[in-house]
Amino acid sequence: MCRSIKTLRPPALPEEATEDDIRAAALQYVRKVSGFHHPAAHNREVFERAVDEVAEATARLLDGLEVRGAHSGVRRPAREPQPDAV
Repeated sequence: MCRSIKTLRPPALPEEATEDDIRAAALQYVRKVSGFHHPAAHNREVFERAVDEVAEATARLLDGLEVRGAHSGVRRPAREPQPDAV
């Protein structure tokens, strides 16, 4: 477990996770799995693509979660689709 990745859903995070929160968690995950804090130039593209894909999967997960209990089953509003990075 990456200790620096924080839980991004209520009640652990009282407000909705921002794109920056999601991207930071994705970056920490890819760093941990790859073993690279900053990839070499020849690995940069695949590293950044992995961060983007993990961030997208994380956003989909958070969008689909139904949090019950303290927030009475409040669902997160769906995010607007983001254009592909160039």
